[in-house]
Amino acid sequence: MYRFLFDLVLRRLDAERAHRLGKRSLHAARATAPGRALLQRRVGPPDPILEVRAWGLTFPSPLGVAAGLDKDGSWYEDLLALGFGHVEVGTVTALAQPGNPPPRIIRVPQDRALINRMGFPGPGAAAVAERLVGRHRGAGVVGVNVGKSRAAAPAQAAADYAESVRQLAPLADYLTINVSSPNTPGLRQLQSPDQLRALITRVRRELEPPRPLLIKLAPDLDDGQLDQIAKLALELDLDGMVAVNTTVDRAGLGSSDRRIAAFEGGGVSGRPLAARSEQVLRRLRQAVGRRMVLVSAGGIEDADDVWRRMQAGATLVQVYTGFVYGGPAWPSRINRQLAQRVRQAGLRSIQDLIHSGAGPAAATAPVSP
Repeated sequence: MYRFLFDLVLRRLDAERAHRLGKRSLHAARATAPGRALLQRRVGPPDPILEVRAWGLTFPSPLGVAAGLDKDGSWYEDLLALGFGHVEVGTVTALAQPGNPPPRIIRVPQDRALINRMGFPGPGAAAVAERLVGRHRGAGVVGVNVGKSRAAAPAQAAADYAESVRQLAPLADYLTINVSSPNTPGLRQLQSPDQLRALITRVRRELEPPRPLLIKLAPDLDDGQLDQIAKLALELDLDGMVAVNTTVDRAGLGSSDRRIAAFEGGGVSGRPLAARSEQVLRRLRQAVGRRMVLVSAGGIEDADDVWRRMQAGATLVQVYTGFVYGGPAWPSRINRQLAQRVRQAGLRSIQDLIHSGAGPAAATAPVSP
């Protein structure tokens, strides 16, 4: 049904307009008793066998929403109701800003990809904090991803991040420092070890009460750079890393769509990112051992992808583009297939797969649809 709706209606709309339509439709459905009842019948909570424990938190499923979908903290509860185990709100900046001028996101359905040059549009940290006050903590885990305000000069970057963290840390289950978006000038330079050390040190002074702190990395770093960041993350005793953000590399796009050239510099997400995302995950896991939570994002489309990332060392996974193309029933379908996979592997829970770092041989067969 969703595939028909997507092909007939949604793909004909501007991507941002379709995003707003989906958001409003889901919110409207949950605003009525019949809508909530229908959603609960169709979705239901994730199977308890999928529970993941990390940082003292319980994630109902390892499947989460990457930053970028709920940029302003306005529909994380609706997304959790679809079966996601966590939602990472953001990217949030200290100052309100419009982002880059539209059009700033396009679909490339032939490649199951998106290209975006959003530029962190949002109402600012204070407004997002107001939306997180009083949230129902039992509904699922909510993290917040923070980035640099465009108006902040490079010398002000650490203070700018720290202001967002100061306002949002008390309301978030964990914080992610985004230093890897390609759509804010100069942002990726913060991934250099010296700048990253100064940034993390400054931000940590605002983590009150203490919260798990992660960094989100670019897929376009080379192996040497990844090793340097992993060494620094261990030295600073970071709680985790998110691998990866979108890529500026166009090599994975098979489409010759002329619109792609107009999005030069924008980040590619979806299937073309899958191979590199998994490579970065494996490299980081090898570098940090089992001492740190790794969150894998990029090109995850089905339960087999989730399973393979967890075998490769991910504790949690995050999705964006796969959900856009899969529709509202997609997360619950992934959860069902993943629970089936756990039982087929003879594991007590998916936590056992995380602890072992790789599933038994029986776990390598794909799940049935």
